[in-house]
Amino acid sequence: MSTKESKPNLSHSQVTEIIKRLYCWTVSVTRPLPSYDDQNFYVAPSEGGEYVLKVMNSADSHNITVIELQTHAMNFLHQRGLPAQTALPTLTGKLMSLEEFDYGFEIFRAFTYLPSYLLLTCGTQILYDVGKMAATLDTALLQMEHPNISILQREDFIWNLASVPLLNQYIHVMDGDPVQKVVKAVLEQYQIQVVPKLPLFRKCINQGDFNDHNLLVNPDGPTKYKICGILDFGDMSCGYFIFELAITIMYMMIENPNPVDVGGPVVAGWESVFPLNEAERDSLYLLVLCRFCQSLVLARHAVIQQPENEEYLMITARTGVRHLCRLWELGKEELERIWFQSAAQFGQP
Repeated sequence: MSTKESKPNLSHSQVTEIIKRLYCWTVSVTRPLPSYDDQNFYVAPSEGGEYVLKVMNSADSHNITVIELQTHAMNFLHQRGLPAQTALPTLTGKLMSLEEFDYGFEIFRAFTYLPSYLLLTCGTQILYDVGKMAATLDTALLQMEHPNISILQREDFIWNLASVPLLNQYIHVMDGDPVQKVVKAVLEQYQIQVVPKLPLFRKCINQGDFNDHNLLVNPDGPTKYKICGILDFGDMSCGYFIFELAITIMYMMIENPNPVDVGGPVVAGWESVFPLNEAERDSLYLLVLCRFCQSLVLARHAVIQQPENEEYLMITARTGVRHLCRLWELGKEELERIWFQSAAQFGQP
């Protein structure tokens, strides 16, 4: 099923009726929020409070066990003191509801709305905290138990960094773009440099989408900020610790005014919880580039399916293409020098 066919397109009246039926809220204000392939709404009921209603696309809604496990993981992390967003129960006490429409089924969940600041305004210390939080989260998920946890293997899940070779079937969307040459070169290097090292990477469950839209921060004193929310576990899957770090660095670079310098504090924060082994350190540069390639190629493909949503779909890719070319130009040796020297010096007097 294509993204265009599966993305929800509910009207205001449909949303209002469903909210009333599932949560007994009388909607005072509702407005759409950006989303890649789902449909999200800000909801302010007359009874008080602020919430987010998330409507899963019909393709993912068929994987109800995966959604249930993602919701379980969010609650698991929240119970252990991590600021993961948690679902609110419906009137029947369930954390999600499967609703039927003429075209199929969609899963509905409600979350508390958390106002926040963008990470790009928050300085170097928050980058360290993001790296530390990402490692802490993956380490905590090692302790999670669930009867269906094996479903997170998600073989051929396109956003898992183990699935980078699958980009070859979509790369035609970049025909005529000179950046295609860089993407092809990165994919080739992944096969040569990364694949042989996969057995040396340490396994975990990845949150998989540690980006600046899914991490919320609030002021913590006059000049500092703290992470107050972790959103959207839709890309959660079995993977490796180094995948999470690479994904985190990539997304922290997107809107940062000094993107090349981002890796140092993120690595420092990460290694304060989970030090990298030699194979992981040696693969970090290419894995960051691979995530840029995933974002660029899959965003181009998604725009073909949803041209009306191009502005949101290309948020990361538009900036990311410049970063990808810059990192490729600088090369592995130079980036590793910058990142690992900075990480070693971070916090030293």
